[in-house]
Amino acid sequence: STTVQLVAGERCALAASSGLVNLAPDFPSKRFLATQTLDEARHVEIFTQRLFDLGVKKDDLESTMSRCTNPNLVKFAEVLLGKVADGDFVAGVVGQNIVLEGMAFTVFELLEATSRDLNPKFAQTLVGTIADERRHVGFGENRIGALLKEHPEKKPEVEKMQGEMS
Repeated sequence: STTVQLVAGERCALAASSGLVNLAPDFPSKRFLATQTLDEARHVEIFTQRLFDLGVKKDDLESTMSRCTNPNLVKFAEVLLGKVADGDFVAGVVGQNIVLEGMAFTVFELLEATSRDLNPKFAQTLVGTIADERRHVGFGENRIGALLKEHPEKKPEVEKMQGEMS
């Protein structure tokens, strides 16, 4: 189900953003990533509750997640969280705030548009999530842009990483 993919993606985003807090090279980035961690936790909670509302039993949550999560999303999460675990702030921000959040933003916009008439409550939930994702992508683009101005030699590496993660 689509909702399983949303929970899986948001779980990955929660783990990545929380891991990036201590890797951030400056306090404004740490503060932003801390607020993003709270956003991601809220998204995990909202979409997990939606799974329950759709009939998944609490005791079956993890087995449902394991059985139904797209293998490509699992692989992406492994790569991204590996970059974070290795202490690679730039790769983590590219993967988290540009690639993952960029995909999520597009998916949430599509879901919101298709849910407006059928499920207005869910559509309204998605409006708030979209606003969060827009902020997260903006941070990633601004932070990576600033890093590339400081270190232009990293541009090919960042572009390669973005291509691989996409």
